[in-house]
Amino acid sequence: MVDTTTRIAVIGGGMGGLTAAIALTKIAGVQVTVFEQADQLGEVGAGVTVAPNAARVLDRLGVLDRIKQLGAVPDGHGVYLDAMGGMVTDAAWEDSAKQYQNIGMYRPDLISALAQAVDPDTVRLGHRLSSVETVDTGIRVRFANGMDDVVDAVIGADGIHSVVRNAVDQHPEPVYSGYIVYRGVVDASRLPADWPMISQVWMGNRRHFMCYPLQQRKLFNFVAGIPSDRPLNGPWSGPADVSELAAEFAGPDWDPQLQHFIGLIDKTFWWGLFDHEPLTNWSRGPITLLGDAAHTMLPHQGQGVNQAIEDSMALATFLAEADDVTDIPEAFRRYTAVRMQRTAILQNGSRRAGAMFDAQYEFADLTKRDADIRVGRDFRRSAVFDYDAQKVAEHALNRFRKVVQFT
Repeated sequence: MVDTTTRIAVIGGGMGGLTAAIALTKIAGVQVTVFEQADQLGEVGAGVTVAPNAARVLDRLGVLDRIKQLGAVPDGHGVYLDAMGGMVTDAAWEDSAKQYQNIGMYRPDLISALAQAVDPDTVRLGHRLSSVETVDTGIRVRFANGMDDVVDAVIGADGIHSVVRNAVDQHPEPVYSGYIVYRGVVDASRLPADWPMISQVWMGNRRHFMCYPLQQRKLFNFVAGIPSDRPLNGPWSGPADVSELAAEFAGPDWDPQLQHFIGLIDKTFWWGLFDHEPLTNWSRGPITLLGDAAHTMLPHQGQGVNQAIEDSMALATFLAEADDVTDIPEAFRRYTAVRMQRTAILQNGSRRAGAMFDAQYEFADLTKRDADIRVGRDFRRSAVFDYDAQKVAEHALNRFRKVVQFT
């Protein structure tokens, strides 16, 4: 294991960056400093699902119980519905062993739960990264506020518009998908008493709408995917008028129950959906990437945050094998080799899931779409939810040991 004086900078204090800080401290035993550009830790008030594959990681890191206290476990499997509310199939919500379930989390609550497990003295707020530079004594990170620091290694958890990514390689910028999403929450007390406490997805007319419970069922999250050229003509996110969202699901072709839910929304924001082709390289020397910085993906499989959490466990597992700072580049290369395969599959799978939900391309035949969604349900449980990031990393380490030892 690297010396406890080894210093690693995590750029980005979001869900991936904070999980990385926890894992690197507990598993690799290094000194971590988290640099966050915002003046306080937080997230826009919408929801995210902690899936079983990430819940397994968070359990081993000792934070799952707190997350369960703040989140909401649904009553059972979710459902995929057609535009009028007809059943297409149920949706997997647990791993095969039924040990871990989907947990609906209000994003600020998830940030809070993770932040509680990080030493507050190691978090630097108001630090927007300007540059990353290799120097004789390590890696220098410079910030827009005039501060700088020299560390032994840098982990870029700085999201879709990552500065660290450009220090690794000249990767292309993420590409707009042609879709925006409206997001927000509804006070659950306003819903009908018999409203199902599960995730529901309505699909039709090149758009879809999803909702699920959060915060011990006090809130309901919603996400609506709509085709739009808006990000091509201006900003990629911003506040939205609820009437815009309502108009997208109005008329006799949409389920009145869905329209009733939309009628309870009093505030929403929109985001452009971007992703990029799987990157060919995440690491350069003692610099590597994690989460959206490494594998920006569409949200249609709900795996963006969950893959950042898997990354964190894998990275800490590989780094714990290093003997000193000179081994860090090799640890990062091994981490990259293993994680790039996993996330590339899910990046492409998320695109395909979106095409199914919105009946795009070959899925315009709704019979084929519905059949593919039913098949995908079982694949999702076995290939996504059952995945054990720590065990996969440990098995990879055993293979690496047979080929070459750390120098």
